[in-house]
Amino acid sequence: MSKTNSIVTYGVFMALTVVMTMIIQIPAPASVGYLNLGDMVIFMAAFMFGKKGGFLVGGLGSALADILLGWGVYAPITFVAKGLEGFVAGMLFDTAWGRKMPLLAAGIGGLVMATGYYAAEIFMYGMKAALVNYPANIMQGLFGAVAASILYAVLKNKINVKR
Repeated sequence: MSKTNSIVTYGVFMALTVVMTMIIQIPAPASVGYLNLGDMVIFMAAFMFGKKGGFLVGGLGSALADILLGWGVYAPITFVAKGLEGFVAGMLFDTAWGRKMPLLAAGIGGLVMATGYYAAEIFMYGMKAALVNYPANIMQGLFGAVAASILYAVLKNKINVKR
């Protein structure tokens, strides 16, 4: 894929991440956040474009969504946490077992994201308050992993993986 095509494709996936984060918001009980389908797009980018695409789509798309939703204080944390989520999922998907079990590759990426938020929130709110959000962040990552794995299973013979 040419450099221009890569930039455009990543940009479309970043925009999809923003839209899917902003449109579908299910409040997570006992936490500050919400469930959304942005992680599904991040995992699909990781499956299709590898760790680089997963990182860029996850980091930039999700950070932009935070800014547009008024959660700007989280944007740098989101850039790292969601970027690493996509990077790890893409890296693991490139293994033989990752291609056989995309849910596991994405699930581990989701756990990395949740742990990244947990580490940052310790400094923001303290350990006990950060611990309250940790299960909701894990649930968010797993929600996206399941949705992406189902979508990938349906589309895997129809999409062109660009690496």
